[in-house]
Amino acid sequence: MKTKAISSIFVLFAIAVGMASMAPTAFADHAEVAIVTVDESGFSQACVDDGCYVPLTATVDVGGVVTMTNTDPTGVHTFTSGTVNGFTPSPDGIFDTSVLMSGDSFEWVPESAGEVPYYCMLHTWMIGTIIVQEAAAEEHADDHGDDHAAEEAAAAEAAAAEAAAAEAAAAEAAAEEAAAAEAAAAEAAEHEAMEHEAMEHDAAEDVELMVMISDSQVMGGTQIELEFNVLHLNYDLTATQNGEIVFEEKGLHSMELIATHQIDALGSDENPIDVEVVSLGIGAPGDEDSWTGPVGQVTTAKVVPEFGTIAMMVLAVAIISIVAVTAKSRVVPRF
Repeated sequence: MKTKAISSIFVLFAIAVGMASMAPTAFADHAEVAIVTVDESGFSQACVDDGCYVPLTATVDVGGVVTMTNTDPTGVHTFTSGTVNGFTPSPDGIFDTSVLMSGDSFEWVPESAGEVPYYCMLHTWMIGTIIVQEAAAEEHADDHGDDHAAEEAAAAEAAAAEAAAAEAAAAEAAAEEAAAAEAAAAEAAEHEAMEHEAMEHDAAEDVELMVMISDSQVMGGTQIELEFNVLHLNYDLTATQNGEIVFEEKGLHSMELIATHQIDALGSDENPIDVEVVSLGIGAPGDEDSWTGPVGQVTTAKVVPEFGTIAMMVLAVAIISIVAVTAKSRVVPRF
């Protein structure tokens, strides 16, 4: 009899242990939970069926920490406790993150058990629920409750990683776009400068150079006067007579519009002096690379000098002297 009683006790104990091992976990740890936003949830309502917040329903213990993060790189959002009737929100004041920029977070510590709905003040189709339970509350989920929570956590982590990757890609694309815009602006500025320089060069090339050559007989030679219509002309000057060079200078520069040169030779109608002026360009002497204007333009003239100003003055003095001497000697010619 005693043996049967002991055997019955062992059988009951084994059944109890088996039932306990087959039952779902009585207690669950929900000390922390993270909630994130779905990408582009502020521009599209395509997320409504599956939830614009991940996880759509979150469970946390009283005194636990709920971390709410805006992982949407395309918009700003809020996590505001309360309900929405159509497009009319009704906040209840339990928590409100205010506007969170992309990447910003907010933490909330629940103080009492219950079900807390929430929504986005800026996009009222975004809703979610937080279930707050006592730390040792009995788990009412089915046998796959823990697996579902793990899947939700993994999905939230994947969503956060995807959002971070998208944000990094967007930042990289923005940097590349800014660099491309800067390069395009620099290229446009360089092109504009080249066009401006080409226009200036063409304008300078279009300048028509005019050279007037005049001469006079001075001190037994010939004075050549060159009159230009531009300043800072660089030129070569050559004078020949009977096929021989009587004057030659290269790389001359005229800062003014008029330049004079003395040639030690006299021309006549039978034996004139041939003067040749060859333009080298307009610009500062020694800086040939920046010279503009016509290059190689040749201006020629035949010089047959008449008595110049100085010669006329000498002749006038001589005549006056002769008159004075004649008057002093009182010699009056008779005709």
